Amino acid sequence: MKRYFEKVALVVLAILVAGSAAAAVGDESAACIACHQEQMPGLVAEWRASQHFAADIGCFECHKASVGDPDAIEHNDYLIAIIVSPKDCSRCHGAEWAEFDRSHHADAGKILGSLDNLLGEVVEGPAAAVSGCKQCHGSIIQINEDGSLDPMTWPNTGIGRLNPDGSKGSCSACHSRHSFSAKLARQPENCGKCHLGPDHPQKEIYEESKHGIAFYSHFDRMNLDNPSWVVGKDYSAAPTCATCHVSATADLAINHDVGDRISWTLRPPISEYVDAQAIKAGRQVKSWSERRSDMKNVCANCHTSSYIDNFYIQYDDVVDLYNEKFAVPATDIYNKIRSAGLITNDIEFDDELEWTYFYLWHHEGRRARMGAAMFAPDYTQWHGFYEVAERFYAEFIPDAEEIIGRAIEEGGVRAAAAEEVKALIKEVLAADAHKWYRGQMSPEEKELRKKAAEEFKKRYSH
Repeated sequence: MKRYFEKVALVVLAILVAGSAAAAVGDESAACIACHQEQMPGLVAEWRASQHFAADIGCFECHKASVGDPDAIEHNDYLIAIIVSPKDCSRCHGAEWAEFDRSHHADAGKILGSLDNLLGEVVEGPAAAVSGCKQCHGSIIQINEDGSLDPMTWPNTGIGRLNPDGSKGSCSACHSRHSFSAKLARQPENCGKCHLGPDHPQKEIYEESKHGIAFYSHFDRMNLDNPSWVVGKDYSAAPTCATCHVSATADLAINHDVGDRISWTLRPPISEYVDAQAIKAGRQVKSWSERRSDMKNVCANCHTSSYIDNFYIQYDDVVDLYNEKFAVPATDIYNKIRSAGLITNDIEFDDELEWTYFYLWHHEGRRARMGAAMFAPDYTQWHGFYEVAERFYAEFIPDAEEIIGRAIEEGGVRAAAAEEVKALIKEVLAADAHKWYRGQMSPEEKELRKKAAEEFKKRYSH
């Protein structure tokens, strides 16, 4: 009986503190508010600013747990879970969960076998991965014997977090707790928490682009609080990341599968159409051309069809150039050196060539491709292809030739393998794309380059 009156008192206090607008939440949530208003006023204030508050959805409606849930804990006589997973959110947002669950974002936590994770956990050290890699990609949440969350895995709102209930992801990675603001999720800075830096600088690329410049110049016209937020109807000043990858147009519904409108995958050493791996595995997926058609639908709100088509010709040319001139040859040479045993095969990053090749595709190569995809000429050129070329010609090829030379000097089986790699390099560099490197430019092209250089000097000589 005493406990009953204590609960009643908490509910009454919660109603008085939160005001009449919060009175429609359940008794359990009212009890939560009574305590958290005093202990965490900022958290409660954010909730009050949310659509959840307006819809009478309180703490317990999201945090409630069931007996048997791996992360269920008893808290003031209520069974709750600290982590609100996408599966929990799906009780109200089923369509959004289904879209997200099939996305590349949802699988971002599956990085244990990646070179990135090896660098973080092994080469750099575990703490670097816990507070770095896994805060974006997501960690596997571990439950201690006493029911508490393992501090090596929590707090974590990584987009691909692996939750105790078996679900993937974290809605709060984009829709920050406890306001879950659509306005915040629509802004490029929100994506920039993870999509920035030397190997995936989408935020910096966006800021360089005309799209980014327009957004920051005309922020007051973006109408970011509008519930529908349809490009061309509710706003037209600029697109954000959400505009192109998630949000609605007059013809397309909002979609929480962020890759649904992407035609090329720019992540791996060699780019391929985004459906290529699925086709190889025999799976039926939305084709790259359908995805591109949907992205063009977004573009068409501000650009003519000829502008859009010509942009994609330029973009495809960039990807083809990167693949054919640098990525495929470097990958073929690298793989042949490794398979021949000319560098160690069982350990990554203990040979200089491994670092050189990694930088070429993982850093410079991504920047070149992503820069072209998002209208950032400086990232395509100076932060991209210039550094790809410098890495390929000044480091990768000389490193490979040095490895080959040492193996040939040693003789034996390794020497025979080295001769095969040497022949491959010769074949690669024999292509027209590399003729300048061999000193075999035609006399006509040499003369043209010489004349252009002289005119350039005259123009800047005074």
